[in-house]
Amino acid sequence: MGHQVIIFDFSVIRGLWETRVKKNKERQKKEKERLEKSALEKIKQEWNLILECRKKGIPQSKYLKNGFVDINEKDLDTYGKTPQLKKSRAMPDGANKEQNKFIFQLSGEQWTELPDSLKEQTYLKEWHVYNTLIQTIPAYIALFQDLRVLELSKNQINHLPAEIGCLKNLKVLNVSFNNLKSVPPELGDCENLEKLDLSGNMEITELPFELSNLKQLTFVDVSANKFHSIPICVLRLSNLQWLDISSNSLKDLPEDIDRLDELQTLLLQKNKLTYLPRALVNMPKLSLLVVSGDDLVEIPTAICESTTGLKFVSLKDSPVETIVCEDTEEIIENEREREQIEKEFMKAYIEDLMERESTPSYTTKVMLSLQL
Repeated sequence: MGHQVIIFDFSVIRGLWETRVKKNKERQKKEKERLEKSALEKIKQEWNLILECRKKGIPQSKYLKNGFVDINEKDLDTYGKTPQLKKSRAMPDGANKEQNKFIFQLSGEQWTELPDSLKEQTYLKEWHVYNTLIQTIPAYIALFQDLRVLELSKNQINHLPAEIGCLKNLKVLNVSFNNLKSVPPELGDCENLEKLDLSGNMEITELPFELSNLKQLTFVDVSANKFHSIPICVLRLSNLQWLDISSNSLKDLPEDIDRLDELQTLLLQKNKLTYLPRALVNMPKLSLLVVSGDDLVEIPTAICESTTGLKFVSLKDSPVETIVCEDTEEIIENEREREQIEKEFMKAYIEDLMERESTPSYTTKVMLSLQL
């Protein structure tokens, strides 16, 4: 027998829902006020301060006392402006000038393409191009045979040329937070590549099998994309030590993931995993595993045992996240920007975890841009 549906006068229904909406808004307002008075706001401020300290290179001993944040904004500004805080010793002007001539730097939204004069500077060893409106990398990049570092983060790049495979001495490629949808198979010819960052492009769904040839790769970050599984080529990277494939659409992990026997850090949070394979226990060098624990129903017992030396962190979403905060909406304009903020926080959080002797059994996310 089907469900019986009784039709009321529409004006009555409208009045009922308007009353419910009003009560719901009042509840949200009260909850927001409660949060502002609670410890969560203080925690958020403290972690924002810690992030700022890390960016300025301020050691923990200056802002932590007995494990608690013990520095105010004024102290932070003063410390950040002190010249002797630089970790590296200042180089003589002549040496600086000699080193800088091999480095090309470009930033600013006024740039929509690379300057024509760049093609004449084939002796360059590093490119640092960021926060521009540049969409393409020219084919003449193949002429830069001495290029070691190619930092192209936070631009509008939607395509990498096949000629990038000619960069045999390239060690670092960072094309994070651009508009890439695919990666050219020729990238697999960059035989000396050690670090590959494709995070935040939001649309990459797979990697070409040719990347299996990158045997020197130790760091791969493909977070904030649309991968449904760990690419086969990644599983063939025998020297891989760091893999970040968080914020994707993974539903499971391959049973042979333990073939990555050099892997030390595996970041899997913000996926759709419901279980973790026992093969993770067979990875002798795995020291940090981060997942989102809300959907997990099966976790091998050995992963949680302290005797393994593995730091296992399960991030838990808090109901607080469903409350819309006006200041958060102003700061986070879109999904990509939100991913950038969370990535900055996770970087600081993981660095802090590495310094601890132990970790909590789970971690609660208390704000959109704050994870503890």
